[in-house]
Amino acid sequence: MLAAAFSRPEIDYHAFAPEIVLVGALLLILVVDLLFEDRARWATSTLAGLGLLGALVPILTLAVDGGDRSMFGGAYVVDNFALVLKALFLIGGYLTVLISTDYIGEGDYYEGEYYFMLLSSLLGMLVIASARDLISIFIALETLSIPAYLLAGWRKRDLKGNEASLKYYLLGVFASGVMLYGMSLIFGVTHSTVLTVIGERLAGGGASVPIVTVGILFVIIGFAFKVSAVPFHAWAPDTYEGAPTPITAYLSVASKAAGFVALLSLVFIAFEGRSDVWQPLFWVLSALTMTVGNVIALRQTNVIRLLAYSSVAQAGYMLAPFAVAGHTGVNQAVESVVTYLLVYLAMNIGAFAVVMAVARKTRSGELSSFGGLFEYAPGLTVLTSIFFFALAGIPPLGGWYAKLVIFRTLLDQPTVWSVVLAVLVGVNSAIGLYYYASVARETWMRPVPDEDRTPISVPSSLAAAIGLCAIATLAIGVVPQIVARFAHLAPFGS
Repeated sequence: MLAAAFSRPEIDYHAFAPEIVLVGALLLILVVDLLFEDRARWATSTLAGLGLLGALVPILTLAVDGGDRSMFGGAYVVDNFALVLKALFLIGGYLTVLISTDYIGEGDYYEGEYYFMLLSSLLGMLVIASARDLISIFIALETLSIPAYLLAGWRKRDLKGNEASLKYYLLGVFASGVMLYGMSLIFGVTHSTVLTVIGERLAGGGASVPIVTVGILFVIIGFAFKVSAVPFHAWAPDTYEGAPTPITAYLSVASKAAGFVALLSLVFIAFEGRSDVWQPLFWVLSALTMTVGNVIALRQTNVIRLLAYSSVAQAGYMLAPFAVAGHTGVNQAVESVVTYLLVYLAMNIGAFAVVMAVARKTRSGELSSFGGLFEYAPGLTVLTSIFFFALAGIPPLGGWYAKLVIFRTLLDQPTVWSVVLAVLVGVNSAIGLYYYASVARETWMRPVPDEDRTPISVPSSLAAAIGLCAIATLAIGVVPQIVARFAHLAPFGS
């Protein structure tokens, strides 16, 4: 009897293989950094990249093997949803390593620690994709967030970097506290931390409706900070500007995606039966986030801050399917959000990568420093236009398909509120086109500000990241079935 009660849970090591490979890479980087000091620090970026690519191998074998794998009483699930999102995180992490290699390697004696913390944060993301339990979601969220706080302030002697890290940390801790309090209320009512059990018990309603409502609201507010939804976005612009540009790209894509993955699991598994609570909240969050982000982006003269507010607006588009999921169905909402995340990965990291390439010569992120780029770097000018017009949703670039999926979800079973939200998405897309086009106008039509037409030398790793993102952005736009197939697999239980 006692032996049965205290028996070890069965662990499927194949299901845990991506995380195990990543932990192995983490330990190897730590050992190399500690033992070989300056002689082998250059190798840490290579080890990080190989570790991320190696973690993709078991994801492929799990996908080929098929079948859902559930452990710890349903608290940890490896299904198609988890596999697609884990692949997204690993690819986003690999692209971050590529754009970091030259940036961090220039005279930085903390290169090993940088990649150790980056992979630690990615480990939290892998776990959050499979987490189906309040405790594991919270632990995974803190695992990805704590290294991100440190990475945001990586430039230790830069005041903006210190401000970025401190602001991100303080507001992040506050948001985690609000979210944890909401989770405690949900647990107090349902007496369970497993999402499926919570979903079953909340679906029946009951006498504790006010407590449930407050709990759901607090949990969503906590995650609204993570995805930089208005009015919880105040940390994003300053953090994005003060952090190293590779980390800014990482936070704007991978970290934001992790917040959306946790929201998808919580809302559509645990809170699905309480759409009367979360659906109106998501409508307001979506409308505010896309509108405020786009309107403030119009006034930006710094490209990094412009991309920061663009990232806020993009979060508003991704929140829109949550606002209509009660009518259109959970699967369609999940599919549209995952589609947007997959496309957003390529075009947003690509945009930050070309900004980094141009800044190598101009040493500035100001929009005016892009003036006359076509005269001395025509290739980068074309790539800049590709990524920024993709973010605007202009065909045949990948962004058009991401926005089409959002419109299709909003108008599939139209109601007054879904039509109004679709109109807001359309209006905000037009506003976004104006400031995205202003970047292209600067590169093609403005004169070179300092008459310096020296060609830009782009490191091979950064060029590889830009090339991969450009190919993906163009391929998705021309053949959207590429990403549609993976997004179709993503809904829970598919």
